[in-house]
Amino acid sequence: MVLPVPDSDLTAWIEGASSLERLAEVAEEHPYSMDVWAALGGRYEAEAESTTAVVVAYACYRIGYHRGLDALRKNGWRGAELVRWADEPNRGFLRCLAGLQRLAGQIGEHEEEARCADFLLQLDPDWPPAELP
Repeated sequence: MVLPVPDSDLTAWIEGASSLERLAEVAEEHPYSMDVWAALGGRYEAEAESTTAVVVAYACYRIGYHRGLDALRKNGWRGAELVRWADEPNRGFLRCLAGLQRLAGQIGEHEEEARCADFLLQLDPDWPPAELP
């Protein structure tokens, strides 16, 4: 299964967002983009000097993960097909799921951390990719 290719303008806006505030605005403008939620979660995670930032990063990844499940189902995924990192349009969703796994562990949600790890391997047996940010 390969998700649709993200809009190139949206990708440029995400990459060009110079501040957390601007990236949040992009998320507000494009709430169904897994890529923007993955980027926003990553920014908060990178700046996770407080419990608040960790919780916000976790929430961003969770939103992106659910947007990804919605997009997969909308595109015909029935739960058994692979969703590989090698297919670039899938990366926003997989980054959200991997972020959710990491942050679940940080906040003590170890059952969710394990479920996410298992799900990543079910979706892509070659997980994790070498270039995962």
